[in-house]
Amino acid sequence: MLAGLELAVCDVNEAGGIAGSPLELMVHDTAADPHKAIAAVDELARLGVAALAGEYHSVAARAAATRADALGLPFLCSSAVIDALTEQPTKWVARLAPPQSRGWQIYADSLLDAGHRQVAVAAEASVYWASGTRILRDHFASRGGTVIELDMSSLASGSMPDELVDSRATALLLLVGYPEPAVSIVKSVRQDPRLADILIGAPAGQPEFAEWARVLGDDGAAIPFLRYLPERLGALGVRVETALRAGLDEAPSFVAFEGYDTIAVLAEMLRSGGVHRPRLAESWPHIRAEGTRGPIQFSRAPGMSVWQWMGAPIQVVDRDPAEPSRFRILRAG
Repeated sequence: MLAGLELAVCDVNEAGGIAGSPLELMVHDTAADPHKAIAAVDELARLGVAALAGEYHSVAARAAATRADALGLPFLCSSAVIDALTEQPTKWVARLAPPQSRGWQIYADSLLDAGHRQVAVAAEASVYWASGTRILRDHFASRGGTVIELDMSSLASGSMPDELVDSRATALLLLVGYPEPAVSIVKSVRQDPRLADILIGAPAGQPEFAEWARVLGDDGAAIPFLRYLPERLGALGVRVETALRAGLDEAPSFVAFEGYDTIAVLAEMLRSGGVHRPRLAESWPHIRAEGTRGPIQFSRAPGMSVWQWMGAPIQVVDRDPAEPSRFRILRAG
């Protein structure tokens, strides 16, 4: 994400900046910690920033969004998907990533259409994973399927494979952190001959990252996950991908494109509305920006408390077992 943010800032400044002044990116690391996220928002607000950008982890993003709303600070959330980004409707917060309910229902449909009527989830305790489990359970139930929750506390005793066999599920979904315990769970399932036919899935997107393939090798392939890229990038997307690949020395993930698009939107807002925070917040429904993944505009989606880009592309993909560095598109929505 940071690579995408920085590249976009560089592009904005090479094109003349904002009204002749350079755009400055101030970075605070939340470390996926909601308390650090709140402290970062407070510090950046004190320093006089015009707007907030970024955040990948939903729990930290919720804390940042709530604090930004309280302070009257515009916040464009790049990548966190949890539906309830704020508890109450707010004019200060917008989001690029699609809401979790939309993406995870598409993911559930891909499993159901492939014949998986009974799936197990290994879920850690958090608001984000609980929300994902609820979305999956409700959607599977609506189509006659079942979601079984496995007790993550028993993982340390090595009984995860036994529980999975007893569940009679045909798929196991990883609603857990990365690299651990996700990597250990994949290894334990792949090494158990009783589970040779079970599908492993990771809707939150852990297999997207290059480190996943390096750590797991062939074991990390054929694990469907969600990513937010179109089937084909346009001219801007291709140029940005080339620049990101050169800077990262590896293929960029969809999160890098979300970072770039965040700055593209905020730069357009600053050009038209200046740095006055209330004026920026009023411009969410009027802004039109060209992003790496298509034109971006915001609306109030039913049930959403923040301004939302509803055009974000959604794919279900996996790493090709024949070539784990290559992705296969299994479904698009």
